[in-house]
Amino acid sequence: MQPTVFLITPPFTQLNTPYPATAYLKGFLNTKQIAARQADLGIEVILALFSKSGLSQLFTHIDHLDSSAFSENAQRIIALQDYYIQRIDPVILFLQGKNPTLSHLICQDGFLPEAARFDQLDDLDWAFGSMGTQDKAKHLATLYLEDLSDLIKECVDSHFGFSRYAERLGRSANQFDELYEALQAEYSYIDQLLLDILAQRMAEIQPDLVLISVPFPGNLYAAFRCGQWIKKHCPGVKIAMGGGFANTELRSLSDARVFEFFDFITLDDGEAPVEHLIEHVAGKRPLELLKRAFALVNGKVEYFNLSLSKDYKQADTGTPDYSDLLLNEYISVLEIVNPMHRMWSDGRWNKLTMAHGCYWGKCTFCDISLDYIKVYEPLTAQLLCDRMEEMIEKTGQNGFHFVDEAAPPALMRALALEIIRRKMVVSWWTNIRFEKSFSRDLCVLLQASGCIAISGGLEVASDRLLELIQKGVTVAQVAQVTRNFTEAGIMVHAYLMYGFPTQTAQETIDSLEMVRQMFEAGILQSGFWHQFAMTAHSPVGLHPEQFGVKRETEQVGSFANNDLVHIDPSGTDHEAFSYGLKKSLLNFMHGIGLDFPLQDWFEHKTPRTSIPKKFIAQALEEDQVFSIKPSAKLVWLGTLPKWSAYTKTKKDKKWEMLTLMFQDKKETFSINLDRAEGEWVSAMLQKISVANSEVLTFQEVKLDYEISGLEDFELFWYSKPVRTLGGFGLLVL
Repeated sequence: MQPTVFLITPPFTQLNTPYPATAYLKGFLNTKQIAARQADLGIEVILALFSKSGLSQLFTHIDHLDSSAFSENAQRIIALQDYYIQRIDPVILFLQGKNPTLSHLICQDGFLPEAARFDQLDDLDWAFGSMGTQDKAKHLATLYLEDLSDLIKECVDSHFGFSRYAERLGRSANQFDELYEALQAEYSYIDQLLLDILAQRMAEIQPDLVLISVPFPGNLYAAFRCGQWIKKHCPGVKIAMGGGFANTELRSLSDARVFEFFDFITLDDGEAPVEHLIEHVAGKRPLELLKRAFALVNGKVEYFNLSLSKDYKQADTGTPDYSDLLLNEYISVLEIVNPMHRMWSDGRWNKLTMAHGCYWGKCTFCDISLDYIKVYEPLTAQLLCDRMEEMIEKTGQNGFHFVDEAAPPALMRALALEIIRRKMVVSWWTNIRFEKSFSRDLCVLLQASGCIAISGGLEVASDRLLELIQKGVTVAQVAQVTRNFTEAGIMVHAYLMYGFPTQTAQETIDSLEMVRQMFEAGILQSGFWHQFAMTAHSPVGLHPEQFGVKRETEQVGSFANNDLVHIDPSGTDHEAFSYGLKKSLLNFMHGIGLDFPLQDWFEHKTPRTSIPKKFIAQALEEDQVFSIKPSAKLVWLGTLPKWSAYTKTKKDKKWEMLTLMFQDKKETFSINLDRAEGEWVSAMLQKISVANSEVLTFQEVKLDYEISGLEDFELFWYSKPVRTLGGFGLLVL
């Protein structure tokens, strides 16, 4: 008999959209006719807690505690509890998109009770400018929820957080001791809420195998609590953990106590290991023939990987299946005024991957030795669009976040063409490398297909360090690419890094100056600084001596092993730059302080920048190479023209001309050509229309021109009429 499978995402990931791991696995199991149920316990806990009954129970619980040590802020919220309870259900409905007219009330003074989080409202007009009522209300509602979160954290459960739970216990947990000790304590208020929901789901589904996905450290504690409860109350059920945390942190696991909570820990791509576990639970596969799985044998942690089965190709893993998840009940919040971070927390996104792994796979700070990055396997544009259409039909949502390490430009081009050919109406965004393949015309094509934003790693904006990172780009090149995206109407977010090995204070300030100039030029709309962290599976972590740093400890822990403490002999205090970098960036994103001296952002003495004031501006003025590769693809995005003939006379000479008239979405325009060229252009635009499945190359179009008896294709190609067409959708890709 086939085992019943239950897939769980423990609290907490995102409030606005489900984390896709369980949906990916459920989609795969569908291809094997294996029935599975899934649940995002994070959103279920949030909805149970932030409801009229949930808050009533919460405040009743708090009222029975000793309030003498509570902060003034907590006491204020407790005093206003009736207002919090009364407002919660309509506010949650508003954040779910089900009660949009409430925005007018929320924006009125006095509708929402206000505690410490509202102290930042002095900056609201500065941050939002002329943004609409809906956005302002969403931000105010978010502050209202964060006030309640602060109360919960102070009075009820110090581990609580909207997008992470007990994250500190999971981050850099080299040994299991602290987490294990926390798991021996009495259930917290949030623990009990979670486990009550888990008990209901277990009773409904009655699974034989529970698979718990742990993508982040902020899910780890709750995952162990779930495993602990299942072991106690459903001892016959087998439990496995997988996901991003296990893949990066638990590769050298040896602490037997972990298996008091789980029966198996699996690594890397989950499809084949999960299929093997299901066969094992059904008694059809011995333990020794599992795939990439830890288990406890005779009190000792053993790793099993003797299976001869290969991993599944991405084309065979099926379409992610979001059924069972509460898709209409996720809530969109507006926490911080960062355009890209807003996309993470606002709106429902279907998540897909264009390609497994990274096509570049060289960045020295990245875990490129692990299969999830090392093994590169792209899907086809046709299959991606098939899956997109299937997901739109099932979820009712046409927004897609492609969660690639770095989406391949050639596949992005093919995907965009396929989306347009199928007349799909979608919005999508993804992560890229800022490489020169992203020409002006490719960016225009991507925007036409529904691409609304991209994020990419500028990292340290220093050519020396970019070379050391092996990013494969220069700052000038990044500037040109971000300009191409921006001019096409696609928002650009840059991941920024400080503290890379051997980075000096001078290079940090120079990197900030590069970023300032990019915002000043209007080619960057969003960014985020993070401090470099050495990981065990990156080239820097594996070979620190090659990067001029030392690992502080060589000891391998018995639990999590990924983040490594390192010593940088260059002596720069990178931490001292953290606040100033982030403060300046927040201002730059709103066009403020672009003319401030850089040293004014820091409380300690910093060197003056050595970057010329016009470095980025000059990079953007560099002459673009107009030579076109014969293999370049020509595509026409516009409508087909109507034409009218007329006769042109000059010095007693007459010749026939054609006016080709086009209807663009915004305006009408026309070009004039002699009759033979006009007829050829009209016919050729039909051949290279984006609606056609066959795409012609530049060489094929040139040959067609010459076969038609026309002369001097180069002169024609660089003429004013063709340049005009280039501004309205004639693309060279």
